[in-house]
Amino acid sequence: MRMRFTSSRRLASAVVVGALLLVACGDDEKTESTAAPATDAPVTTDAAVETTAAAEEDPLAALYQECLDNGAQVNLIALPDEWANYKGVLESFGEKYPGVEHPVQNPNGSSQEELDAVINLAGQDDMPDALDVSPAKAIIAADTGLWQPYSPTLLDEVPDNMKDPDGNWVSSYYGIMSIGTNTTIVPNPPKSFADLAKPEYEGQVALNGDPRESGSALAAVMAASIANGGSADDIMPGIEFFAALKESGNLIPTEVTQATVISGETPIALDWSYNYPGLQKAVEDAGFTVEINFPTDSAYGAPYAQGVVKDSPHQACAKLWIEHIISNEAALQFLKGGGMPPRYGVIDELGLISEADKANLPPADLLASVVFLTPEQSTAANDALLANWGPMVADI
Repeated sequence: MRMRFTSSRRLASAVVVGALLLVACGDDEKTESTAAPATDAPVTTDAAVETTAAAEEDPLAALYQECLDNGAQVNLIALPDEWANYKGVLESFGEKYPGVEHPVQNPNGSSQEELDAVINLAGQDDMPDALDVSPAKAIIAADTGLWQPYSPTLLDEVPDNMKDPDGNWVSSYYGIMSIGTNTTIVPNPPKSFADLAKPEYEGQVALNGDPRESGSALAAVMAASIANGGSADDIMPGIEFFAALKESGNLIPTEVTQATVISGETPIALDWSYNYPGLQKAVEDAGFTVEINFPTDSAYGAPYAQGVVKDSPHQACAKLWIEHIISNEAALQFLKGGGMPPRYGVIDELGLISEADKANLPPADLLASVVFLTPEQSTAANDALLANWGPMVADI
């Protein structure tokens, strides 16, 4: 499930092409051909980049120095600590690039709120320098000219379906739709979308918001469609599934938040896989037990898009941030939070992933079957949901 924390990071939809196996296992032909060491190799975790390095010898050192010379700050937005372990990612950035401030405004904001902030704060010192948004919002940002194209040094190691062909954004993590259950309240946790329709789960199933606004909720509807005879081209079976779930009383209107999970208000929640690790300890501290299951009848995934904001006040530091979030250090932090880095195959080949982190990842057979949407499919799904969710689910 995609946990929300106080408010929520809302997304519109997943917009990615290709099979997850290529992403997760590094089998993409292009990925393999660029995995060999080169002058643009990942920064090691041993120490901070030396600011005195010559630009021609170390482009990241030069970029770091430029960042220090031009404000030494990157304005970030909507990055909750618990979201795919962004706390660890932020801490590793500070350790690798000392002296660079990295404040996060509105950490629980939505993707749309990120775009609104860019527009409303344009020309001000606190304007966001970098974004982390749903790919659907990334398309809107591109259409409205909000991105500053930038190609990080490790871009060739990122599979094509995890980056924008025009260089506007790159993805640093992705997740898979899953079912989280408070097993103290629900001792027999559901393991599929079919299970969710059982009478025993009356009044217990919750979405992470309204799918017309929340990408994680929309993803749950798309995953339900796949489980019920639909496809990446047809979200209607998913809308019909939740209409029936509401009619039966199984679907409740309460939105999933950390507080509602801890209190037991939302005992069964649908969300992204990478939001459980940050939540599980808090739930257990509250005296509950949690079980996370990937639906046996559906495998659906989506990444997020990160990039530099055009005309933001700290361009060099924003680029340095993008360099960091696809680096080895950040990838390992995302993994600790349950996020799958697109460069997983590369860092696994380097032997950097601990067995403990691997144990928390989805099984290989699931990774091989995950469905992503193309931009066209995402747009069609969102349009269908906007037209039908209200009259079929929300307004009845």
